[in-house]
Amino acid sequence: MKRPLALARKGIGRTSPNPVVGCVIVRDGAVIGEGWHRKAGSPHAEIHALKMAGDAARGADVYVTLEPCCHTGATPPRTDALIRSGVSRVIAGMRDPDPRVSGGGLAALKQAGIETVCGVLEKECRAVNLPFIKHITTGLPYVTYKCAMTLDGKIASITGESRWISGDESRKHVHRMRSHNDAVMVGVDTIIADNPLLTVRHVKGRNPVRIIVDSRLRTPTTVDILSGPLAHATIIACTEDDPAVHRRYLQTGVSVLVCDPREGRVDLRDLLEKLGRLGIQSILLEGGSRLAGDALTRGLIDECVFFYAPKVIGSDGFSPFAITGITEMSHAMAFTDLSVRRMGHDIVVTARPEGTCLPA
Repeated sequence: MKRPLALARKGIGRTSPNPVVGCVIVRDGAVIGEGWHRKAGSPHAEIHALKMAGDAARGADVYVTLEPCCHTGATPPRTDALIRSGVSRVIAGMRDPDPRVSGGGLAALKQAGIETVCGVLEKECRAVNLPFIKHITTGLPYVTYKCAMTLDGKIASITGESRWISGDESRKHVHRMRSHNDAVMVGVDTIIADNPLLTVRHVKGRNPVRIIVDSRLRTPTTVDILSGPLAHATIIACTEDDPAVHRRYLQTGVSVLVCDPREGRVDLRDLLEKLGRLGIQSILLEGGSRLAGDALTRGLIDECVFFYAPKVIGSDGFSPFAITGITEMSHAMAFTDLSVRRMGHDIVVTARPEGTCLPA
């Protein structure tokens, strides 16, 4: 199952709204076919592996990271192809959480006389598909918050300057993270202060949908994100519902998404629900601190990636989360599942907000 997992990871950032899947076909102890789902709308992992194996697939074992589907979508059911091939056993890493499939794919194979096993390296198989799992079971996107900060926890100086806190390797990795997510999201203050493009430039990969959370539509129409060929892949989320105000943005090619208000600002849960209905499975939240603080306190962040640079600003500056009112350490927001690694001169800490509940 480790080999199908490695193959599945090749599809990260390319298969949405489908899951990433890897498949290996083994006969007499030798791999005779393998494949992975390469992009949405293309043949799935099992089809690539069966094509490579050819007639030798008859009587072979199939290792696949996710239960083969039994319904017709953009492509035919993989269970039909497996049954026709004459394989003798299918070992799946996990059941498909999609209610159209869940358990049905394995049942169809078993009914056709194919031995089935499920739950091999299940934790690892779930880990590569967390955005798909969350979206298919809750309708909400999987949200990863990333920020670069100094050792004393500042994401910008008192003047708002933040270029560049982290090193070249970390910034390159952030572009890779962008390519792995369906969308990247920032607040309007970040747009005004930094004028970012929010594109993938330092690695090969697709550009994500760009989302600006701008409750009162303060985004200047002259910023770079509203110009160029990617304007059509940009969404401004607001509470302003006046079509006349929208018009100056719509003429640049961007979309305007009106959301419910909450305390005078965009209700982030309503925004995530709307984005989920648009098919967005995963979001990389890049700031600013007020937006991140709102998302964290409302339990809308699934994972955090902190890039610590070997620098110190001092007492002046901005923190990653604009959260106030916590006066006792017992009330502090806790994190779990921490991992730490080096990236160039930086230290990268990955963690999950405690209480984040992903579907089992």
